[in-house]
Amino acid sequence: MEIAIQLPDDFARRLQTQWGDLSQRTLEAIAIEAYREEMLTAAEVGKLLGHTSRWQTEKFLYDKQVYLHYDEDDLTHDIATIQQLTSR
Repeated sequence: MEIAIQLPDDFARRLQTQWGDLSQRTLEAIAIEAYREEMLTAAEVGKLLGHTSRWQTEKFLYDKQVYLHYDEDDLTHDIATIQQLTSR
């Protein structure tokens, strides 16, 4: 899908001076917001942005102060997995 937005020229020039490629910056903003709202996974963010590794995506999200989803249920599951592996 292609999306077009209209910006006043003076705004566009200022934004482009600070951010460079406005199309890429807009795509990144959409990916970030969709990840925050749990509409996209980290893997999908990476695919959308053309990242070549999981680490590149994790660094991108970290740099944008968007942290990986990890809640108490994830922790409980990880602890159970570790306990199973260490009891063998």
